[in-house]
Amino acid sequence: MTKHFLAAIFAAGLTYSAVAQTTFPQNGVYDERPGVYAFTNATIVVDPQTTLQNATLLIRNGRVEAVGTSVTVPAGTVTTDLKGKRIYPALIDMDSDYGMPEITRGAGGGRGGVPQYESNKKGAYYWNQAIQPENEASVLFKANPAKADELRKLGFGAVLTHPHDGIARGTGSLVALADDRENTLVLKPNATAHYSFSKGTSGQQYPNSMMGVVALLRQAMYDADWYKRSGRKEQANMSLDALTRNLSLPAIFEANDKLGIVRADKIGDEFGIQYIIRSTGDEYQRLDEVKATGASLIVPLNYPQPYDVEDAWDADNVSLAELKHWEMAPMNAGRLAAANIPFALTTAGLRNKADFWTNLRKAIENGLPEQKALEALTTVPAKLIRVDDLVGTLQKGRLANFIITSGNLFSADNIIYENWMQGKQYIVNNKDLVDLRGTWNLTVGSQSNLKLNITGKSADKPEYQIQADTLKITPKVSVSGDLISMQIQLDKRKPGTIRLTGYRTSPTNLKGDGESPDGKMITWSAVKAAGTPQSTTATSTSATSTTATSTSAVSSMLYPFVGMGNAQKPKAEAVLIRNATVWTNEKEGILASTDVLITDGKIAKVGKSLTAPANVKVVDGTGKHLTNGIIDEHSHIALLSINEGGQSSSAEVRMSDVINPEDINIYRQLAGGVTTSQLLHGSANAIGGQSAIVKLKWGESPENMLIKGADGFIKFALGENVKQANYPNPGVLTRFPQSRMGVEQVFMDHFTRAKEYAAGWAAYNKLNAKEKATAMMPRRDIELDALAEILANKRFITCHSYVQSEINMLLKVADSLHFKVNTFTHILEGYKLADKMAKHGAGGSSFADWWAYKMEVHDAIPYNAALMHRQGVTVSINSDDAEMARRLNQEAAKTVEYGGLSEEDAWKMVTLNPAKLLHLDAKLGSVKAGKDADLVLWNANPLAIYARPELTMIDGAVYFSLKDEDQKREQMQAERARIIQKMLTAKASGASTTRPMPRRARMWHCEDVEGVMAEGEEGK
Repeated sequence: MTKHFLAAIFAAGLTYSAVAQTTFPQNGVYDERPGVYAFTNATIVVDPQTTLQNATLLIRNGRVEAVGTSVTVPAGTVTTDLKGKRIYPALIDMDSDYGMPEITRGAGGGRGGVPQYESNKKGAYYWNQAIQPENEASVLFKANPAKADELRKLGFGAVLTHPHDGIARGTGSLVALADDRENTLVLKPNATAHYSFSKGTSGQQYPNSMMGVVALLRQAMYDADWYKRSGRKEQANMSLDALTRNLSLPAIFEANDKLGIVRADKIGDEFGIQYIIRSTGDEYQRLDEVKATGASLIVPLNYPQPYDVEDAWDADNVSLAELKHWEMAPMNAGRLAAANIPFALTTAGLRNKADFWTNLRKAIENGLPEQKALEALTTVPAKLIRVDDLVGTLQKGRLANFIITSGNLFSADNIIYENWMQGKQYIVNNKDLVDLRGTWNLTVGSQSNLKLNITGKSADKPEYQIQADTLKITPKVSVSGDLISMQIQLDKRKPGTIRLTGYRTSPTNLKGDGESPDGKMITWSAVKAAGTPQSTTATSTSATSTTATSTSAVSSMLYPFVGMGNAQKPKAEAVLIRNATVWTNEKEGILASTDVLITDGKIAKVGKSLTAPANVKVVDGTGKHLTNGIIDEHSHIALLSINEGGQSSSAEVRMSDVINPEDINIYRQLAGGVTTSQLLHGSANAIGGQSAIVKLKWGESPENMLIKGADGFIKFALGENVKQANYPNPGVLTRFPQSRMGVEQVFMDHFTRAKEYAAGWAAYNKLNAKEKATAMMPRRDIELDALAEILANKRFITCHSYVQSEINMLLKVADSLHFKVNTFTHILEGYKLADKMAKHGAGGSSFADWWAYKMEVHDAIPYNAALMHRQGVTVSINSDDAEMARRLNQEAAKTVEYGGLSEEDAWKMVTLNPAKLLHLDAKLGSVKAGKDADLVLWNANPLAIYARPELTMIDGAVYFSLKDEDQKREQMQAERARIIQKMLTAKASGASTTRPMPRRARMWHCEDVEGVMAEGEEGK
């Protein structure tokens, strides 16, 4: 035996050095055989573009040595004839936690426990536990044979695995799914760097919001750059060192939804990184924005289950967006392919990995070409992580990672027989399995009128039924190779079981012996009926189809993808509004029977009897009132979160990072005539976050909602919320400040630091290149950047305020440190010091008549706005409430009742005055030629309680039309009804369902705090 084995080695032309080497000692007899195998007469898919018929794959020592139709097989090679079968490259999964330690969560950070403000991690690491780029998957990796086998059965040969914990998660490793030592399984140790929007197991209070997550990652990236340039001279920090080192690797960012893709890409753009983004399967809803990022995606196939909507009340708990996503999620990959957005596919997110092929085939049925599917599982992931010289194809020199199948990989009846990794065989199914499916004419003893019907989705899971006239019998059958045994009860009137045993004599004949219930020996036989399948493999000849199967689904897109969304995004039109009563907010006042011409998104002309240019839409405004759009100076709608309360200052966070353009309150407020809102941070801390000033463009992206060129604003706060007077654990010491005196000290400390910070940068920037080369570069601090901008009059303060003494305090601090408070918002005691506000130059944005909802508003009066106005303060009326914002016209009208203001002055409090406070009055706030065409056509005097907008326009595009409202609702209800019927059919067909749960859209207010989602939590 040994002689023959050595002869085979030399016949194959091997030398000792060609045999795989190991650094581990051998405990026992050394038997490392050379892996020389040839697979002949197969259909070989070398890569998604190259398929060879009747070809040979030759592998040696775990690598592909040759592939083609004229490969010479060396003597002594172990050869397998795969006639009628196929070979594909083994699949690659780019998002796995295979072999990673289980993530456990400790106590801390919750409202019921002691708050954690500093890192508990010991060592020279970053200050925040959610930043842990020092983690290395290759160090943490431990093979798990059971999980490896689960993935091998699906056709995967390698996975990119990494620890799914934190915002900066460390590096990922490409590992093989073989059963071996870890050192042979790790194919590329530090293959990728990983990031996410989840703080993971960190119990620290900061960050507690999505905007805080973004800010923390941005600051860490700036810190890493500083550390690389000069920080190493001051300190040792293994986290920053790892962050810098990881920048050379392909970077993968796990987004939490379609908007997260754009958010992650924005971070990448800031630091010159093109992230590969792990998506969630809803990106078809924002294809244009996703494509514009230029990012490649890692796309899951975890489709939502249908909802159980048999109960009509339960069905009301399912939104239209959820209904449509259930129907359209399988179209996602196909739409990405059609849009030429590169992507890989992953098993991540599947409740059951066994659903992978079912869901992938569903994607193919809904528009995904098979070739694109194969690319997404082989060549695309290999190229993205720079391992295409190792895996992804069966070209010469690549690892011998491949699968042997019965036929087309994507066919429903395909069987994966074997999965080879690095030249090592893993049997998934017996490839010599006999396919008995078909109809057989069965004879048992003297009874010859029997039919044996063998069915089933695959040959390895057949289903048996015997038909005797109208009687149908299910036998018990066992098959082993060519041997077959059956137990049958042919006559229910005569108890007892017939036992048959036999074998296959040819592909179309079975025969054998048996015993009747009374012990008599009988013979039996079966002949396969003509015209039934006889092959043992699938009969498809194409390796990868380039055409997609059409879908029967009829869902259409909405912008945004929620109820009351538009079929298309609104576009600017040329419009002439005739004969309306126009509230100009200019010296001309209110003009009767006046026309307004709108072109190119601007107000072109205001006058009487204007001539309508060609192709201009004419709107009759007779008996109606035309105003500019309402501007809400203080709003919290359209945001994912509003408070980053983990620290006393969160000047580094930006509301623009958490704009939610799908908030239904946008549409509702358009219906109330609001066209512009300042989206403010809350009042959890003395120095809050940077504002976002948006136009309420329903259906647009967050970026397209932002007003380009608008000045930067920031939220400050005074009072009860800041000092946490309402914290649920009053006996637990929370963060500074705990008193109103402490709030003043926060301002003094932070602005003193900001002045020093700005001076340090100014001094550094004056140095010449030679001097900079030896000087210590200041550390970029995005929190102090924002405060320095205030000192430089480049960013402006909106301050949450109530009590006279605190307002005086901030005015004093501002004067002493030489900055201005732009606006005091709420300002319910503004009437007590309106003269000081006017002298300082501060405006006031007030409620009309809110009071008595907490201690510090007990001195509020409804005359506040009018009294401040008479002292020369620029006054606006704001909402701070999603519901109130829909009626800001009525809130403005209250100043006529309480304070005797004129109607024009009252109207300016929700239009021109907030435009002035936001430094936007050059383009917004009045009806004047050259200004933005943000206009509202009302059916009555806008200050009347019965007034309703009939048309709301932004930049000349109609975003709300009362005339279209009923039609949109009818269409929405029809769409709901159609999909609900489809869900009922799915349940009746045996589909698993999920119970609808009531959800309520969050209505944000100043004091609301939302914890940032941890890994594994669902929802958004």
